[in-house]
Amino acid sequence: MQTLRASKCGLSTSKLSPAILEIIDSLSKAGYDAYIVGGGVRDLMLGENPKDFDAVTNATPAQIKQVFGRRCRIIGRRFELAHVHSGRELIEVATFRAPPKKAVTSASGMILRDNNWGSIEQDFSRRDFSINAMYYQPRQGIVLDFCEAFQDIQQKKLRLLGDPKQRFEEDPVRMLRTLRFAAKLGFQIDQGILDIFTPECTQLLREVSPHRLYDESQKMFSMGKLTQLLPLLIQFHIWQQLLADLKPKITPLMQRAAENTDKRIAQGKSINSAFFYAVLLWQPYLERMEFYRSKGVIDAEARAQASIDVLKRQATRTIIPRFAETFIREVWEMQTRLIAPKAQHIMQLVNHARFRAGFDFLLLREQSGDAATQNMGAWWEQFQELNNDQKEKAIADYRRQQQRSRKKTTEQSAEPFVPLVLETEVNSRAARRAKQKALVKQQRAEIIDKVPVSMQQGQGISPDHPILKRRRVQRDLSHVVFGPTQ
Repeated sequence: MQTLRASKCGLSTSKLSPAILEIIDSLSKAGYDAYIVGGGVRDLMLGENPKDFDAVTNATPAQIKQVFGRRCRIIGRRFELAHVHSGRELIEVATFRAPPKKAVTSASGMILRDNNWGSIEQDFSRRDFSINAMYYQPRQGIVLDFCEAFQDIQQKKLRLLGDPKQRFEEDPVRMLRTLRFAAKLGFQIDQGILDIFTPECTQLLREVSPHRLYDESQKMFSMGKLTQLLPLLIQFHIWQQLLADLKPKITPLMQRAAENTDKRIAQGKSINSAFFYAVLLWQPYLERMEFYRSKGVIDAEARAQASIDVLKRQATRTIIPRFAETFIREVWEMQTRLIAPKAQHIMQLVNHARFRAGFDFLLLREQSGDAATQNMGAWWEQFQELNNDQKEKAIADYRRQQQRSRKKTTEQSAEPFVPLVLETEVNSRAARRAKQKALVKQQRAEIIDKVPVSMQQGQGISPDHPILKRRRVQRDLSHVVFGPTQ
């Protein structure tokens, strides 16, 4: 162990939040040893701003509860921790841990219980990565380094403490943390880790709770380094363990969404991690929807059933909370409504609670080369920049365009009309007379054909016979009175 000066490591109390200082001071005042440990210390040494700070002490969770009273809540069964509220911040306070007296592990070696308290030296040996095993005492201005962690930070090296195979068996989630730190910090993974990071090793993740895997995936999706992380998930065979029925391939939509997410985080904007799940599961959703359509299911039911199937299948790997599932389904459903909206529903769609998320998803699809969007992403983008009068005009133009498109589609789909008798239009009086004479001649020929041959020969009926020259006059029956009359 070596004791380093905090100032030499680039650490100072001015860079700490008042909340973590208040926690350290309260525990020290109560007679306990307290240090800042973990990613907060590491990030400060790298010149970054930590999201939060974790504290560690030799006080048990029950003793921590006595110090902070109602501000403290003890959580966890596998790893018992204390959550302490200080102002608006929540600080996680852990107790020094010792190796278990009797190992409570699964068949593969995963630790199921770890609530044995010990000293700071024993606690150091239980930590996973060297860069997370430095103990910073801000009031004394010292850093305790048990494993040359400061040197690993300077060399940008990611190294596990102890035997990597055993550490992964104790907690398979450390595989995900390895890739997360490698992508976030740009560190090189130690060769000892690379030697055992095999597809067989990643099967250990199947023993981890799907709820915990979802929480870990949220940390990966929201760290602002998705572009660097996705190739690592494929390279180290983690993709298949996190995503069900999804081929290990980064589609243009995933790449565009990852870049957009990283950009928003860099600008300090908020993100919804469930949105990236909607992107990842989009292709399985389309495939499942086509399956139901091929069975003759109508579009609305096919979309609804496809979303249920895909999310239920994904729950075998990472259980997405109910509110996040609802968000994903609504984003998918908005795609159909935004691509082919009814003119009278456009303003309602703009005011919809999921319009912004659905529009962002549609625009990402369009920018990634999806022709099914029909350029409606650009239309909605321009529509939002218009004032009220311009919006009314845009809706009217869209309605006319929709009517023309519908009419054109009807004409193209209808079969051409073929008249049974082709007739030329008769305009002149002479042509009408000639047509009438031809009709009379045809009628006479039909009558002769109906008269028996013997009758024609006996009486000498010829085409010039008076009976055939007689013209039949159509009587007006409206002036005829039928029945008895007075």
